[in-house]
Amino acid sequence: MQVVVNSLLTTYQKLGQDHKPTLLIVHGWGDSSAGWLAFGKQLAWQYQVVVVDLPGFGRTDMPHDVWGLDEYAAFVAAFMKKINLTPFAIIGHSNGGAIAIRGLAQGVLHADKLILLASAGVRSEYKGRKRILRVVAKTGKALVMPLPDTIKQRLRRKLYTTVGSDMLVAEHLQETFKRVVGDDVQADAAQLNMPVLLVYGQNDIATPSVYGRLLHERIDGSTLEIIGDAEHFLHTDQPEKVLKIVEGFLS
Repeated sequence: MQVVVNSLLTTYQKLGQDHKPTLLIVHGWGDSSAGWLAFGKQLAWQYQVVVVDLPGFGRTDMPHDVWGLDEYAAFVAAFMKKINLTPFAIIGHSNGGAIAIRGLAQGVLHADKLILLASAGVRSEYKGRKRILRVVAKTGKALVMPLPDTIKQRLRRKLYTTVGSDMLVAEHLQETFKRVVGDDVQADAAQLNMPVLLVYGQNDIATPSVYGRLLHERIDGSTLEIIGDAEHFLHTDQPEKVLKIVEGFLS
């Protein structure tokens, strides 16, 4: 399905029946609604599930400028208004979690419950990695200088992946990525006044479980679950475990 939101052609998926409580899924960096169809179909037995392709990802238009969490949260709010959506709960994965935290804390977004799956937004722990990235960028640039462009790109991508960075996952949004990863939402998380579930994978190197513990400490009354044998995309690594935890929290 498609709709125009703030002049951007926006693609989204809707699963389940309209009369059921609605869940809005906000995907992470480099992902799209396509990566959530299998998980969404399982939730659609009890809920109406809506997954939107954020600007620059999937089949939604690129943002016109460099965006940060505020702009993405405002876009999600405009999308909800456009399709007349009032979600019972928001599920945010990775960067989608950071967007949800910012939007809900500022009153831009509204929902009764929030589920954060491998949520990003803890930037205090990211400073060391940023220093590593600077070294990697400089070293990588020097190493690949004499090589053909296609090989340069492949090796740079491998270098960034090794240190757990999504910098090159969406090369067309590198400036937006830099802005997003510099924005910490821990203070926003402390302002949330709704039931919040945090779920992290024990083997996640992109958003490690320590992020979950830090956010859990800041969100009064929140629930934290750490899933063993799960990495960053825990909803595909351990879908049955994640589904059980999510459904238990929602009910």
